[in-house]
Amino acid sequence: MDPARVARWVEGFADRHGPSTCTPQEYGLLLTAPDGATAELHAPPGVPAAELHAPPGVPGAADLDGFLAAVSRPRRIGLLLARKGAVAVGIAAGAKLVVSKVDTRYVQGRTAAGGWSQQRFARRRDNQAKAAVADAVEVTVRLLLPEVPTLAALVCGGDRRAVDAVLADRRLAPLSVLRAERLLAVPEPRHAVLLAAIPAARAVHVLVRDPDPDSPVKP
Repeated sequence: MDPARVARWVEGFADRHGPSTCTPQEYGLLLTAPDGATAELHAPPGVPAAELHAPPGVPGAADLDGFLAAVSRPRRIGLLLARKGAVAVGIAAGAKLVVSKVDTRYVQGRTAAGGWSQQRFARRRDNQAKAAVADAVEVTVRLLLPEVPTLAALVCGGDRRAVDAVLADRRLAPLSVLRAERLLAVPEPRHAVLLAAIPAARAVHVLVRDPDPDSPVKP
């Protein structure tokens, strides 16, 4: 959910279930309604823990307004999308893509052929895949590594093994530290896919649990 829509959604949750209490959590904020319904509001990558776990009396995720302010604040995040022979790398400043590069290298698909031809094909495909990863590493080193001090997080997407292979390069260790747990489900990386990844990376994830019908409603 876009951070700008969260306040309206919370109002609707209160209309359906009653005024909620807010409890700060590691992931963000927990809303608990009088009828037992709950809603977990998971902050997007890059929101500092200090903003999500503010002590009493300090604005932060302990109250809804603080949470909304934290998740709505524009931040610079790195984007790394990788799948098979394609990689898309970018930097988003808030909702705007300010740096981008897409690179594609041909990698053969699998074949049902057997015997010696199959082994030769497998070696060729493996070499193509390694070359694609090497290209992706160089793009990432060139675009994202110098920007590490300015990035709040690195959000990845596509095939997890392909992303892991890129970030396995020792030069990218400072970038790996910023890697968020969130993995975006994206098709083969292209510029349009990179643009579409920005709202997905900035989204607040909401998990709603309906009240237990056997539980008494709190007064």
